[in-house]
Amino acid sequence: MSASDRIREAGLVLPAFTLPSAPFLPYTLHQGLLTVSGQLPVRDGKPLFVGKVPTVISAEQAQEAARICVLNILGWVSHASNGDLDRVERVLRLGGFVATAEGYIEAPQIINAASTLITDIFGDKGSHARIAIGVASLPFGVPVEVEATFILKAGN
Repeated sequence: MSASDRIREAGLVLPAFTLPSAPFLPYTLHQGLLTVSGQLPVRDGKPLFVGKVPTVISAEQAQEAARICVLNILGWVSHASNGDLDRVERVLRLGGFVATAEGYIEAPQIINAASTLITDIFGDKGSHARIAIGVASLPFGVPVEVEATFILKAGN
């Protein structure tokens, strides 16, 4: 089953993006290596979750935020691959950042939600290296940010 089929079967919808006019890019693609910048749990430019884990945002809410970050990442992968997610040959790495209250040490469990979604979508090609870090703050006060690196097959 293709990645696109798995996304449809799960009832997920990837956002459609256009490149912003900014001094940075949401992704770079060089010789098949696709790096997607950190994505936040936002829709239409607005944060869906705000606050630190676990004092304001529960672990379950933060895991949902991590999954939304992955959908945003995949929206950029779709953009970079001209809509063909089957060009993903391999997921190399996920980097996850969790805004945590002092003393909270469960950031890896939050980012597990992102890792699980990636492997559910890409199967064996989705196995990846990962880092999960608790941080003091993230942009717009969101609880989670996720970045990713992929290998894309040559294509259109």
